[in-house]
Amino acid sequence: MYNNKILIIDDEIGIINMLETVLRKEGYTLIKGAVTGKQALSILNDTSFDLILLDVMLPDTNGFELCQKIRVITDAPILFLTARTSDLDKLKGLSIGGDDYITKPFNILEVVARINIQFRRMKVHETKQNKQDILEMGYLYIDLKAAQLKVKGQEIHCPAKELELLFFLAQHPNQVFTAGQLYENIWGYDSMGDEKTVSIHIMRLRKKIEVNPKSPQVIINLRGIGYKFVPPIKG
Repeated sequence: MYNNKILIIDDEIGIINMLETVLRKEGYTLIKGAVTGKQALSILNDTSFDLILLDVMLPDTNGFELCQKIRVITDAPILFLTARTSDLDKLKGLSIGGDDYITKPFNILEVVARINIQFRRMKVHETKQNKQDILEMGYLYIDLKAAQLKVKGQEIHCPAKELELLFFLAQHPNQVFTAGQLYENIWGYDSMGDEKTVSIHIMRLRKKIEVNPKSPQVIINLRGIGYKFVPPIKG
């Protein structure tokens, strides 16, 4: 049995019941459902959750707007689970704080696999007890265990997946990774052509760490090849 708490926000009670049934068979017992944004926020203000499944089309609010409100309350991973399949919707979901984007109709086993991977990776980070959780390069200070990023001494808010991606790149300076390789290392499963997830997170990181995000000098894009991290100079 797992003690991780999961909140499912979806206006289709049938989907909530199906996911709850499968997740309980998987060993998760602390599962709660919400069918409106108002109900979800009320639950989140009373109870902390380790992972949230979020539909975009809710009867009383837009799931993207709800995601931003949830981010004020918790940094728990948010997995969008929605029938809105356009690239624009996906990019928007990832850019406002979502950690993953799964489209309906979905394979229930894929959803469970992605949830399992999220929790496995969280457990790995929680049990790490070494100094390699802290990296200091030039004007960047990254403390993975404390979930802290400092740029030129100023603490910058950085969601978990962005910080994990930055830390991974900084651990491998001047090494080139394809978007697929980064996706597999950070999200934990085959990229399935999901390069936009990586590019959106890179874009958000550049806004936080680059002197000029439009002319990046730290996270470099090698067109047609991939990305590499160039250690910044302190100054």
